[in-house]
Amino acid sequence: MTETIRKPWLFILTIGLGTLLNPLNSSMISVALTRLQNEFTLTFADASWLISIFYLASAAGQPVMGKLSDMFGPKKLFMAGLIIVAAASILASFSPNYPFLLGCRALQAIGSSTLFPSGMSMVRTHITKGQGKALAVLSIFASTSAAFGPSIGGFLVASWDWHSIFLINFPFIILSFLLALFILPNTGQGEFEAKRIDFSGILLFIIAIVGLILFLLSLDQNIRWWALLLFLSAAVGFYFFELKQEEPFIDVKGLTKNRYVSFIYLQFMSINLIHYCFFFGFPTYLQQVREYSEQHTGVIMLSLAGFGVIVSPLAGRLIDKYGSKLPMVIGAFLLLGGTGLLLTYNDGSPLIWLIIIMAVLGMSNGFNNISAQTALYEHVDPEDTGSASGLFQTSRYLGSILSSSLLGLTFNRHLDTEHLHLVAMVCFVFCIVVVALAFKLPGKLRGKDA
Repeated sequence: MTETIRKPWLFILTIGLGTLLNPLNSSMISVALTRLQNEFTLTFADASWLISIFYLASAAGQPVMGKLSDMFGPKKLFMAGLIIVAAASILASFSPNYPFLLGCRALQAIGSSTLFPSGMSMVRTHITKGQGKALAVLSIFASTSAAFGPSIGGFLVASWDWHSIFLINFPFIILSFLLALFILPNTGQGEFEAKRIDFSGILLFIIAIVGLILFLLSLDQNIRWWALLLFLSAAVGFYFFELKQEEPFIDVKGLTKNRYVSFIYLQFMSINLIHYCFFFGFPTYLQQVREYSEQHTGVIMLSLAGFGVIVSPLAGRLIDKYGSKLPMVIGAFLLLGGTGLLLTYNDGSPLIWLIIIMAVLGMSNGFNNISAQTALYEHVDPEDTGSASGLFQTSRYLGSILSSSLLGLTFNRHLDTEHLHLVAMVCFVFCIVVVALAFKLPGKLRGKDA
């Protein structure tokens, strides 16, 4: 404990190396999808489950792991998470078939979902001076690994095939594990309280989301009406079941407390739906239509990731000076403009035009992420911060899952510029929603009495 406080940078490095695994593995897969389609003879709709299952397992796993961290101690859970990710990564690289690979992706997501809540718990408990700075550094670990995941994945797939995107986890896992042994403080009683985990709510949530995905992916062929019925019944059952729980999986009561916070969740879900449509759609388009290699695709994707990182400090300064509304409006219009510009791109357009469009979309992401998170904390009561943060992450995961379903639906039968435009047109509608919700925020007003 004393040594940890004496060397806070080493403490933060240990946690950061672990927490970057979830965003890194969620994003690296984008450049590997085409190679995996060929390897396992998949349609794009089939391959899109590699995205959906990771975010679904993350959405279900992270709240549970937060509670397990309280029960068993964050260090034990952090190290257990690293072991689970290691096992899933080694198994995934030797997957004999596609269902096995899907299972490994789900296990990888569950393991990596233990790292963030347990890491945050240790930071809040053991970093008393400069806690905000420590959390900001961890945020940089996560955002940077997610942003540059496609570029890293492109280089790896081009050099050592798709297996390497799983094996690359091991340097981070080994270093984080060895540091955790000696650096992280050992706390926790090891008492499991099953009643604190809402297993029934989690099951209903998973059934509802799987039903929705199956329905959406069937819209271009034989529509699965039974999947829609499954989604609606599970969603309604989930809502009323969660209302009665003392420690619900998702605090649905919190959705009705403050309409501005509900607007932020809806907006953030829409932002992520749009962003991940491009984040996962562009690499597939570049490889299968424009016939770029994985390595070149990864380099091109830097324009989407890099500009988001570049403008984030500017967004932060605007937030400090004017509050979250102005940068959120700027981000919303950049998203709308970038999506609109994509409709001008055609088969004869030069690559530089697509890079410019991706740069605009990347800048929008830099503004939107930080402003949405700040807006949430501006409009939520301090005692509700924990549950609000959980719902905020859930809205991110739902947007990501819906994006993979939209891509699976539009790219499944045929992939060309026309279908990329179709994705852009759907996203443009959601962009209008994002802009409208940005204007509904009351500026610097806290909105707690709204």
